[in-house]
Amino acid sequence: MANQIISHDGTEDENQLVISDSDNNKRIQFRGVVIVISLIIILLICVCFLTIYSVINYTDKKIKKGVFIEGIDVSALTLDDAKNKVQTEFLDKLENTIYFQYGENLYSLALEQINAKYKLDDAVQKAYNVGREGSLITRDITVFKLPKNPVNVTIDVTFDEEALEDCISDISAKLPEQVTQPSYYIEDGELIITSGKIGKAASNEETKGIVIDALKNKRYKDVYYDIPTYDKYPEKIDVDKIYNEIYREMKNAYFTVEPRMVYADVTGIDFRDSVDDVKAQIEREKKDEYNVALKYTRADVTVNDLGQDAFPDELGSFVTKYSNNANRTTNLRLASNKINGTVIMPGDTFSYNKIVGERTIAAGYKNASVFENGRIVDGLGGGICQVSTTLYNAVLYANLQIVERTNHMFLAGYADGGRDATVAYGSLDFRFKNNRTYPIKIESRVENGYCTVKVYGLRMENDFDVEIVSNKIGPLKYQAFRRLYQNGVLVGTEELSVDTYSSPN
Repeated sequence: MANQIISHDGTEDENQLVISDSDNNKRIQFRGVVIVISLIIILLICVCFLTIYSVINYTDKKIKKGVFIEGIDVSALTLDDAKNKVQTEFLDKLENTIYFQYGENLYSLALEQINAKYKLDDAVQKAYNVGREGSLITRDITVFKLPKNPVNVTIDVTFDEEALEDCISDISAKLPEQVTQPSYYIEDGELIITSGKIGKAASNEETKGIVIDALKNKRYKDVYYDIPTYDKYPEKIDVDKIYNEIYREMKNAYFTVEPRMVYADVTGIDFRDSVDDVKAQIEREKKDEYNVALKYTRADVTVNDLGQDAFPDELGSFVTKYSNNANRTTNLRLASNKINGTVIMPGDTFSYNKIVGERTIAAGYKNASVFENGRIVDGLGGGICQVSTTLYNAVLYANLQIVERTNHMFLAGYADGGRDATVAYGSLDFRFKNNRTYPIKIESRVENGYCTVKVYGLRMENDFDVEIVSNKIGPLKYQAFRRLYQNGVLVGTEELSVDTYSSPN
């Protein structure tokens, strides 16, 4: 209830009351109008400001302030300028190779080997899109916050995963201290069984993870990563398997003319004692090496007795030159004599390590120069890889199927890159298969500074003329091909290998 105003004579003045309430209402209404108008003006100003701000942001064709790519400020740059800046200041300064180390050995993995590529264009586009996605209000808020909340765009990388796994496997195969699996060979008529030795094996999955992490985080400049390894134990000696592989019944050699075929002689081989006795011997002695006596039944007619008529045609040959070093020459001749005269029947596989045997002092091998841990040192049996390399090339020219072959860690002086074949007893072997329909015979000799290997057999009408080509495709990288010709016309090309070598320390 409104207060009443009392006149001097004590009576109520109703007119005065009405006037007072009316003025008060007018004042209130006026103030309300002023406030509304002020709010409208402020709102209009804000709308105008935001509109101008939005228009500026929308029409701006450069990357917003506060945007970085891999830590490089690309604010106010065009797409091309940002790309050039990041390429110059960041990508061009990255190494093209990821390096690994194991002990004193260094291994390299070139980015081009795995087709690694950084997606710079995508990163620059992502940087440009900051503040340009979503509604207008969302864009404006993003741009407004950028100075205090900058955005750093990372550059994604792509690579060939299969090529990466191949490269890691290649590095793993070249690690020193490899596990030596149980094996056997026949020396001077006696079976020698080796129990194998514990070794180190690379954890390929962990190594792969290191490479992927290094690529994603760009952490490989001036960095040498350790190769993760674990202890790998040799398998148990399988006497039954060894017996089944060496047992032979005696057969005389002969050949037929129609159809033309050679049947090689077979010397009968058997354990002198029973299989159970040999198992008991191994269980009882628990040694690194076991000598098992054998009994032989010699053939009355051997392949060599058949003469050259049985192997009338030279299918492939190769010659390498060796230095005049007495110990090295001795090793070359021992290995050469082991493979000389070997006959491989159709479908059979030749194993260099099985034929040559373990390189030991007892077998007559000498210390000669070998590569070890990136430097030249004396090693037992040094030089026998020259025989395996010479044999490899002769086999290539004979167009035989390669089953197992590994390149050296370092370039060999006696063969071009991509045309060598290294061996290590118990781990690395050179094997090939006689994929022809007629037996083949290996002739090998070491004399007058040359190692010569020839493959003889029977040339067929549809045989190819063979050319071996090795191309240098990188500083220490080679790609080898076998080209097949008929009547002078190229009819096929086979990639033999892509090999990467290291530089000696």
